[in-house]
Amino acid sequence: MTEKTIHIDVFKDKSIDEFTKTLSDPDKKTDTGSAAAAVSAIAAAFLCRVTKLIRTENAAVERLDWLERNTEILRNYFVRLIDEDVKCKAPLRRAEKEADQNKISAARQTAISICSEIINMNGKCLELAEELAGYCDEAQSPYLRESITLALSSAEICISYCLKMSSTSSDDTYRYVIRRENELNLQTMQQTADRIHDILNCSK
Repeated sequence: MTEKTIHIDVFKDKSIDEFTKTLSDPDKKTDTGSAAAAVSAIAAAFLCRVTKLIRTENAAVERLDWLERNTEILRNYFVRLIDEDVKCKAPLRRAEKEADQNKISAARQTAISICSEIINMNGKCLELAEELAGYCDEAQSPYLRESITLALSSAEICISYCLKMSSTSSDDTYRYVIRRENELNLQTMQQTADRIHDILNCSK
């Protein structure tokens, strides 16, 4: 008997062309979380770029070494989450194929796990951006603004996905907790983004 080969796509190693083609195909495994993770990786990459630009003028500031290291860790983590989102959606895909409503309901909670992590880590992205804003000059600030716009957009689409998945639950408490938790998350992130814009505007 010939063993069946299990093919596992690792989207971390795909080109942007290959990755976006899978997103455009509804039969492929990538979904909202994968797309959001990719957007967040770009946001973190801009943070890392900003840090390197600032360091050229502030080489003696040791904190910038820490910021560069951690923005790069964050970028790499978001890239990893592209594949983690594909994995966490697997139980939902199986349940949908079996048309088992009980399994589908249970699997939906698993399906939002990576989106929830992306939301949380975009909060960290904005916290790093706020610290970097204090070092930015006019030449570096556009990249920082672009980063926070991308981080907020990524978080917002993940929040929409979480709310959509949780809305089908028969558990009123679960639906309320997911909705309220994400309202607070978005509020906190928007407040951080507003503070960053204020810092950058004052530095002009």
